[in-house]
Amino acid sequence: MADKLTPPHGINSFAARDIATVLHPYTNLELHEKIGPLVITAGDGVHVIDDAGNRYIEAMSGLWCASLGFSEKRLADAAAKQMTRLPYYHLFGGKSHDRAIELAETLIAMAPVPMSHVFFADSGSEAVDTAIKFVWYYNNAVGRPAKKKIISRQKGYHGVTVAAASLTALPANHRSFDLPREGFLQTDCPHYYRYGLPGESEEQFADRLVASLEAQILKEGPDTVAAFIAEPVQGAGGVIVPPRSYFAKIQALLRKYDILFIADEVITGFCRTGNMFGSTTFDLQPDMITLAKALSSGYMPISAVLINEKIYKAFVSESGKIGTFGHGFTYSAHPVPAAVALETLRIYQERDILGHVRKMSPLLQEGLRKFADHPLVGEVRGVGLVAGVELVADKAKKTPFEPYGKAGAALIRHAQAKGLITRALGDTIAFSPPLIIQAHEIAALLERFGAALDGAHAELAVTA
Repeated sequence: MADKLTPPHGINSFAARDIATVLHPYTNLELHEKIGPLVITAGDGVHVIDDAGNRYIEAMSGLWCASLGFSEKRLADAAAKQMTRLPYYHLFGGKSHDRAIELAETLIAMAPVPMSHVFFADSGSEAVDTAIKFVWYYNNAVGRPAKKKIISRQKGYHGVTVAAASLTALPANHRSFDLPREGFLQTDCPHYYRYGLPGESEEQFADRLVASLEAQILKEGPDTVAAFIAEPVQGAGGVIVPPRSYFAKIQALLRKYDILFIADEVITGFCRTGNMFGSTTFDLQPDMITLAKALSSGYMPISAVLINEKIYKAFVSESGKIGTFGHGFTYSAHPVPAAVALETLRIYQERDILGHVRKMSPLLQEGLRKFADHPLVGEVRGVGLVAGVELVADKAKKTPFEPYGKAGAALIRHAQAKGLITRALGDTIAFSPPLIIQAHEIAALLERFGAALDGAHAELAVTA
């Protein structure tokens, strides 16, 4: 039960070994040396189990990715079978293998808009980094060498490689890393609750953001702006759902100035928003799509960049002119992750995972919205099986906590003590549970979250 977890028992052997050897991403390393890690050793459906035997509902699918949960045997079997058949091969120099071909065909058939070819990489960051290089290569190919700048949005998250992190517009990803690099620009965050002006309607807010983007394009020079990248729902920036009409107006602006549109579907791809792709949910018509995470349910590292025919034809012409298409990774379309991804996509279809998501989504969204009156809660937002609950110090004034992240950290501690793992994005609590989650598991998730809210509220009231 959530209230009967084994209490902390000091630094155990795994924790001590972790502190001595492992460099953790997105972690306060100084604090980590004092408190140590939560060591997860097993998974079962939507649950993970720590080294003391405690079970937790994993409400974030790990990092938005374990869409089929943590114990899908078909994926393990697909990996094992491929390991004994063809454990490695590559796509360099005109080579290929059957799993890469089958996966590319499947993704093109599934794509939300017509796409031509697929490039495979190993992570979302690599996919976005590849898309950036593709933008530059394309504009060189079509004779526009000055058209290279790429615009992302404040609070957008697009990865952590040097180029991708330059598009990621979150302070922690830039501070002390000398980022962003030149040629990467940011425009306004489309978060109506936080940035809408007093008396401004959602439609007016969208109009203001589009006008701001157009002014930025004109200031930079349309002949220098190559692409705009956006997540259908901004994930790590706080689960920000775009305002009504926002994307329709943004896309009209991009067409006006001949600017490529990259849809970053690393989080939203494969059923998460209640459609197979977030691009369908928000009626997007991108030139490129980046995919990862749920492509293999997180079981193996694989990502993809889908490009349309216009871009592909330019690539063919340019590679013929200069002699090669000089981009690729050792593990691009690795046959084992490709086999696992193919099996993942089969499971989505065979089990009607999309239909299940549509049945479960109202339970999660409406259940979380019942906490809207809680003293800590400023806004509840989301779509499909992804949601965010923003915590505030003053509901009426939308005043955030000081320091930023204090409330989120408190809630995460209380949730973990109740058997719920989620993630604080500053003071927004994110939810992205495995797509296989059942009604009774959503009920348990909500119950534990409610208890964590109350616990965090009591703690923050004492320390205020």
